[in-house]
Amino acid sequence: MKILDLDENGRLLDGGHPVPAHRLDDHFAEALRPRHGATDIVLYTHGWQTGPQAAERAAGRLLALAADQYRDHRALYPALARWTPWPVLVRWPSRSGPLLGGYRRIRDRAHALSAPGGHAGRVIGTLLGCLDTLRGDPREGVLAGRGGQYLHLVGHSFGCRVLCEAVQWAAREPDVLGWSRPGPAGLPFTVDSMLLLQMAAPRDAFAQTFTALDAAPLRGPVVATYAQRDRATGFWHRIAEQRAGMGNQGIGTAPRPVSAIAMLAPDTAYPRSALDHWFVSVDAGAVFTGGHGPAGAHSDHVRAESAHLLLSLAGHSR
Repeated sequence: MKILDLDENGRLLDGGHPVPAHRLDDHFAEALRPRHGATDIVLYTHGWQTGPQAAERAAGRLLALAADQYRDHRALYPALARWTPWPVLVRWPSRSGPLLGGYRRIRDRAHALSAPGGHAGRVIGTLLGCLDTLRGDPREGVLAGRGGQYLHLVGHSFGCRVLCEAVQWAAREPDVLGWSRPGPAGLPFTVDSMLLLQMAAPRDAFAQTFTALDAAPLRGPVVATYAQRDRATGFWHRIAEQRAGMGNQGIGTAPRPVSAIAMLAPDTAYPRSALDHWFVSVDAGAVFTGGHGPAGAHSDHVRAESAHLLLSLAGHSR
């Protein structure tokens, strides 16, 4: 697993020191080496109140569940001839103080990481551009995208905001990534799917805040899960932001129509028609039920069902 650490301003750290913006391309070219034979690159960004080791465990556990799921239910992914992911974990300072004040503080930090003065948008946008350039050669036997591997983004909680801010930045910088959706001439594509697990943002965030996602370098869908027992994006989100949270109630309005589906069991296939939309709101209320304390089921996302959804997106990307 490749681990990238950001500071409170969203700057990439190397040995504890920020990498200058003008050196990002060179740094990533030196530091990123997708392993030989990898079929998919999975970039994971963790959520609120998650320390460095916990973030690594969560990403590792999700991919381990995906490996088990692929081994046990391979027939559900007929287009996925092989599943050999190369994980990239982006860690950022998400710890805070008391719950309510801490929620607002981390919400503002997640935004500030990429807002004017922040650097995360440029860092992750440049990272995606570098990954797009460095993907392996498909002539080596990897049935994949422009350069070899497919590229999937996975976020949890406030990590979803960090990803959305970064993808929006990339949307405004056309030289960072190739154009997203292939046209008649087979134009190059970039990010193949975006899975947002229990996003800590208002239901209308795609219509009010992340308004550029429908024009962003995304070839595949934006898929967001929600669960009524997620109290962090339910009760506490209402107190902090005076409106329902996406992780509790699902996607509300968006620049494009929103498809609504239920999260499926690990032994049930997702039809392509269920996921082939710009925005997909996935009801995980029957699955994400665990967790104790004030956050409820907010962090109950590392489940076989989540791994199944990730694999389904990877399979339908082919």
